[in-house]
Amino acid sequence: MEYPQAQTGQVPMETNLQENQHWPLSGKPYFDVVLAKSHVKPLYQMGVPAKLHSIIPSLVVPTVLIYWGKNWEMSCNGAQRTHKKFDSGWRAFINDNNLKAGDACVFELIECSSKKLVFRVQILRGDIPPEFQGKVSSEGESSNTPIVIE
Repeated sequence: MEYPQAQTGQVPMETNLQENQHWPLSGKPYFDVVLAKSHVKPLYQMGVPAKLHSIIPSLVVPTVLIYWGKNWEMSCNGAQRTHKKFDSGWRAFINDNNLKAGDACVFELIECSSKKLVFRVQILRGDIPPEFQGKVSSEGESSNTPIVIE
């Protein structure tokens, strides 16, 4: 059974962009996530949100994540209707891109069938800007001591 293909759209040439630049989404299905500790070391778990469950096949499907022209192969386990997730290949994507809790990813589903899933990924780093690094030790620890940006 084939699953619906998302709309086609113009995608900018990635070679014209710097790694820290981002491009508009093309209108295809996507999800975004701010990475938490469970997504990165040591657990390395990434679930696909429920809003895509009706699109993602309910079986184990070879999956490719594409980021800046490099591919990471893994599987998406969709066998459980209520929980779909990437397998252990997700670990290589996290480690190769030095991702950590607080970073964000946008996963745009550019190919979807019972034979293969392909997501184009954008990464948004959650690093604290250098001009605020000094405030982190004294401020930003809790809601009682926020970092104030003027």
